[in-house]
Amino acid sequence: MSDFLAAMAASSRRRAHAVTGSAAELQRRSRSVAPPRPLRLSADGFDLIAEPKLASPSEGELVPHADSQVAVVGLATSLEGSGCAALSVLTEPTVFGGAIDHLQAVSTAVDLPVMRKDFLVDPIQVIEARAAGASGVLLIARILDPSLLVEMADLALGMGMFVLVEAFDEGDLDAAGVVFDRTVLVGVNARDLDTLAVDRGRHAEMARLLPGHLPAVAESGMMSPDDVAGVAAAGYRLALVGTAVSTSGDPAGLVRRLVAAGRDATSVGPVP
Repeated sequence: MSDFLAAMAASSRRRAHAVTGSAAELQRRSRSVAPPRPLRLSADGFDLIAEPKLASPSEGELVPHADSQVAVVGLATSLEGSGCAALSVLTEPTVFGGAIDHLQAVSTAVDLPVMRKDFLVDPIQVIEARAAGASGVLLIARILDPSLLVEMADLALGMGMFVLVEAFDEGDLDAAGVVFDRTVLVGVNARDLDTLAVDRGRHAEMARLLPGHLPAVAESGMMSPDDVAGVAAAGYRLALVGTAVSTSGDPAGLVRRLVAAGRDATSVGPVP
């Protein structure tokens, strides 16, 4: 595990220990919020998860703001009519500027399904996400042992949430295979965890290794319609795009262009 990912996992573990309320109390709260919303997958073969993102460890602040929650909610609401399948909301505070309050505020402000994106390491964080209104969670295979990955995926699915299981390489995919008999999304993150640079060839290299019965999600490094067309042509069912959308002067318009490019490429079929 890279130093960066180990640091993020350790920070997440401290936050998990500091979660207010017991698992039973959070479960009760989760039953009082609106039910999870399903992913808005179209019949056109390709969709996009948009991420209102304020900062990243590689680029620093992306969206100047005086109030982070106001900024995230503003970006999220601007994407409401863009045609995206879901929103991804960061709750990691130290380098991504996220917060669980952002998740709760966005899930209340929009009608789209909202996924909690974080370095989750404890089942209580899944329950916390649902109590804050999340309809889905990201689980990173590399920081979870197989039994914990199964436990957290089953917990989320049992609450009606969708699960995106993230892999960086073939080893991660092998480890994530313990949940491939469930209805999960399988993500490939093209970011190098040692340098934080994007490996432009990783999506294509990994495409041939992905389980064909599950929707695949391309993550990181997609800035243009051509980038999205490339992953769609390689067989990915969705893309998760944060930086390009968040820094665009027209986030909803960019999402529409990215989705259109992906669908055009999907109609051509996977690259042999």
